[in-house]
Amino acid sequence: MAVESRIGRRPVPIPKGVKVEIKEGRIVVEGPKGRLEKPLPPMVEIEIQEEAVRVKPQEVRKKLQRKAKAFQGLTRALINNMVIGVTQGFTKSLDIIGLGYRAELKGEAIEFHLGYSHPILFKLPPGVQAKVEKGSGEVQARVTLEGIDKELVGETAARIRRLRPPEPYKGKGIRYTGEQIIRKAGKAGKAGK
Repeated sequence: MAVESRIGRRPVPIPKGVKVEIKEGRIVVEGPKGRLEKPLPPMVEIEIQEEAVRVKPQEVRKKLQRKAKAFQGLTRALINNMVIGVTQGFTKSLDIIGLGYRAELKGEAIEFHLGYSHPILFKLPPGVQAKVEKGSGEVQARVTLEGIDKELVGETAARIRRLRPPEPYKGKGIRYTGEQIIRKAGKAGKAGK
C-alpha cells in the first residue's frame, strides 16, 4: 500500500450538473460556466464515482513514494479547483494607487496610464474577463478579473501587477486588493532620529 497525501486522500465532491472524465491522459471537467481541460500528472490513479472523485497514488518503488504522494495532492487540488471554476468561477482584484494613474477597458484589452511616458495596452487572454471601477480614497481605480481557470486568472493578475509594482516609499503602483506594503522611511524620516 502506497503512503497517501493528507490532502490527496480527501475525495473531491462533484456537484449536480458537473461532469468529470479522463480522456487520453487529460482531466476534463464540464459545468454550467464552461469546460476545463488539464493534463493528468504522472504516478496517480483517478477513480470517478457517482458523487465524488478519488485520487490514489500508484504503486511505485520506495524511492519514488514521496514524489507519488506529492502528485496525489497536486492532482486532487487541480481537480477541486476545476470543479469550483466551472460552478462558481474565480475573481482577483487589483488596486491602482498613484496620482494620475488610471485604467480603462478597451474591448478585449485594458489601457493603463501608470506614470510612464506612454500608455500600456494589456491584452486579456481568452477566458478572462475584466471590470474596471473608479476607486475611492488613495485607490485611483480597481480592476477585477474573472474566469473559470484559477491558474489563468492568477497569472493574469500577476502580469498586470508587474506593469508597475508598488514602491516602498509612497506605496504607488498596482497591488492586490488588501495587500499590505511594507513602507520604508525616506531621507527626511531618517534625519529626525
